[in-house]
Amino acid sequence: MAKQNRGKRKIDKWLEMPAEIISNEPKITIIGFNEMLIENYKGILEYEEIYIRINTHIGIININGFNLNLEQMTGDDILVTGKIDSIMFEPNIDEEE
Repeated sequence: MAKQNRGKRKIDKWLEMPAEIISNEPKITIIGFNEMLIENYKGILEYEEIYIRINTHIGIININGFNLNLEQMTGDDILVTGKIDSIMFEPNIDEEE
């Protein structure tokens, strides 16, 4: 029986998923000054050529720049392209830790 439990623990460890996949926290990947991939977003609050505001489970991501575009969107991921000048974060005030 103990041998069976050890095998189960190995399988559980092997199948363990990364924290960003099982949590609601956004994962942000920035490629140079021209691309930004945001995973685990909730929605788009504002979208203009010079700024984009994206809502996440932990706050709002503000992206400022020029010729900003929403290139690819899925239910979980969004790709922002264009000349990215700055990124600011507005954390949720009522976020429970």
